Amino acid sequence: MNGRSSVLKLLAPKLARCDPRSMRVDTRTIDELIAAHKPGYALEQRFYTDPAVYELELERVVYRNWILAGHVSELPAKGDFKRFDVARESAIIVRGEDGALRAFANVCRHRGSRVCLEERGTARKFVCPYHGWMYGLDGHLTAARDMPADFDPLAFGLHPVSLEVVHGLILVSFSDSPPAVDNCRKDLAEPMAMFGFEALKVAAHKTYAIPANWKLAIENYQECYHCATAHPDYARMHSLMLDRKKRPRVQDAMKERFAACGLKDIYVNFLDTAARPGEIGYGYSRSAMFDGYVTGSKDGKPVAPLLGKLADYDGGASDISFGAFSFLLAYSDHVVAYVFTPVDHRNCRCDIYWLVRGDADEGEDYDVETLTWLWNVTTEADKTIVVNNYEGVQSRYYEPGPFADMENNERAWTEWFLQELLRPT
Repeated sequence: MNGRSSVLKLLAPKLARCDPRSMRVDTRTIDELIAAHKPGYALEQRFYTDPAVYELELERVVYRNWILAGHVSELPAKGDFKRFDVARESAIIVRGEDGALRAFANVCRHRGSRVCLEERGTARKFVCPYHGWMYGLDGHLTAARDMPADFDPLAFGLHPVSLEVVHGLILVSFSDSPPAVDNCRKDLAEPMAMFGFEALKVAAHKTYAIPANWKLAIENYQECYHCATAHPDYARMHSLMLDRKKRPRVQDAMKERFAACGLKDIYVNFLDTAARPGEIGYGYSRSAMFDGYVTGSKDGKPVAPLLGKLADYDGGASDISFGAFSFLLAYSDHVVAYVFTPVDHRNCRCDIYWLVRGDADEGEDYDVETLTWLWNVTTEADKTIVVNNYEGVQSRYYEPGPFADMENNERAWTEWFLQELLRPT
């Protein structure tokens, strides 16, 4: 037996055990890939790894849907601005001379340079750092040096970007015809009024860079199947880590305290609202915490003054969703807002805003480190989980597995995502 035959003989058992599917090149179109999705199962590998899928996602899912960009309290005075970046797009959100909030594409109308390089600040005008074109707070071009005689500055203002304010929250879409928000604003008016959302302020904001596909970060956030394993601090407080059979007892005890605390039993199903053509999907629900915990803190005790018109702590936390990228958790004394956005097909970011009552004073009414502890430690753990997940789905051995009962929200989001991919631009 020659050397080559010996090597082949040694390798034969390993080759026989290899799944031949891992050696094939997937030549299916994206439409065929979507059609092949098995309901109740995770997405196939190419949804996380294929740049062509990512390009379609940008146009049909990311840019044309609403994304939470902050709270009105961040821009109280005229000229206050912040930059908002999503994938390859960037917007300047600014409060104008008339007090209105507007958003503009952060792209100079001359030769395309980014105009605003600072993340936030106050300005009387925006000046392109490349050739000095100047724009007013209303986006109009106010100065352009050495242009031809027939040049019309009125035709070269910054392009507007869609912006809506919903109960104090700033939503931005990079589409000229984004989903309608009227029903969202109406249906969430009562639950959000309980916490006084419009009168809140941002007490802290942190950005987490996650080297993984953006969908994995959103999928992870929406299920608590992993909570008992990965988040011991969260799991000892929140009943969401329990399965459906065990939750009713703690849930009913919380509801009995609603009236005395100034709360109502309100439920808005994201699945129902997301199914309405041309509208943003949104949802609201409240879940109990375990005895001894009235808020998300290290010892379960309050970390800030009661929100809105609440009279006491019911021992619960409300989940609120706006579209497919923005998720809020409203305790009785503070709100945590999560926003997930892609950077490219291999990287994403998670922005977290911690909001407290607008009249609360740092150092007296709340301490930032205490306020942010739970969701900082939880997000750092989630970052590790998501990166490990991304490494695994890139393996030749990866194949989609079935969702558990505790992953129903993730399953629903996956079905919505696939429907959006099929919807023409």
